Amino acid sequence: MKGANTGHRTPDNIRSYRVEEETTLLPFLFSVLGNLSRTEVKSMLKYRHVAIQGKAVTQFDTPLEPGDTVQVNFGRSFYKFSNPQVRIMYEDDWIIVIEKASGLLSVANDTSKDRNAFRIVGDYVRHCNPEARLYVCHRLDQFTSGILIFSKDEELTREMRSNWDFYVKERRYMCVTENIPSVKEDTIESFLVQNSRMQMFSTDNDEEGSRAVTHYRVIQSRGRYALVDVEIFTGKKNQIRVHMSEIGCPIAGDMKYGAETNPGRRLMLHNYRLAFIHPVTGEMMRFSLSTPSMFRKLTSDK
Repeated sequence: MKGANTGHRTPDNIRSYRVEEETTLLPFLFSVLGNLSRTEVKSMLKYRHVAIQGKAVTQFDTPLEPGDTVQVNFGRSFYKFSNPQVRIMYEDDWIIVIEKASGLLSVANDTSKDRNAFRIVGDYVRHCNPEARLYVCHRLDQFTSGILIFSKDEELTREMRSNWDFYVKERRYMCVTENIPSVKEDTIESFLVQNSRMQMFSTDNDEEGSRAVTHYRVIQSRGRYALVDVEIFTGKKNQIRVHMSEIGCPIAGDMKYGAETNPGRRLMLHNYRLAFIHPVTGEMMRFSLSTPSMFRKLTSDK
């Protein structure tokens, strides 16, 4: 990939048709798209492959006037994705990479079936292609913001999830901690296990828990808060939250793991960099996000 936010989608294949006499949209489409079946034409209209004067339309009886231009996109829909909690960073025929906002679930849970990144992106994918499907490659905690990968192919998803550590080469987070780590840069290694309250904690017993390795570096600090750059070499549940809490520096806003304050009204943990090998092309894909401004303001003396 040439650039961090360079996206590739199914290419446009747009043809324009000039309206010569007053009519409505569906009869006009039947007349100019005579090589397609009526069902195919209706499907293209339904899934936003048709635009009038550059604006996507779906209403079959939309009036047309002489001089109007009807565009038909045979490659993909004219649908433009827009959601305040999800931004598409990259898309191709096999994967889609997004930026997820804090507060949005990665996937549905028992209390929220519709408001989650998987549902939002899945609806978009099906808008573009009603036969397309979406699959989960990994997750971020609900109140962690950052980069997520979804797949459009079930077999590819199984391959990535089964060999995650092979494909994923870099995972970096920025967080704000309560208290300033006494050691400014260090690596934490432990075995994580879950208790009856659904909380993760460290154990030295390698037969009981799963190995987790976290490297951190303090960037700046002010008062009781520190801005900390974190790289993880394993992707265990709540790994960063547990490790920072266990050195006496819980992430601000993380009441589950010992935080006392919530200055940003969110969990102040942000996945800002993700690098992985594309499972089909073999390219190294690198994606980066800026650090949320509130993270820097809270920990800067300037």
